[in-house]
Amino acid sequence: MRTKFAIRQLVERALVIKKLTPEIENEINSELTQMGYISDVDYEALELLMAEMDAGRIKLVPSL
Repeated sequence: MRTKFAIRQLVERALVIKKLTPEIENEINSELTQMGYISDVDYEALELLMAEMDAGRIKLVPSL
């Protein structure tokens, strides 16, 4: 993916479809591993994703 705020874009995708798929989760983990750090924007996006999951508005979809 390799854009400036790739994690934020992945979180936006999860928010739109209201699901955290294994593919999105793997891409987020890959971005974190490659970057070695997290920007403030990406951190806030991940906080939002976790809050939405805790509230039950985003579902974690198991892998097939």
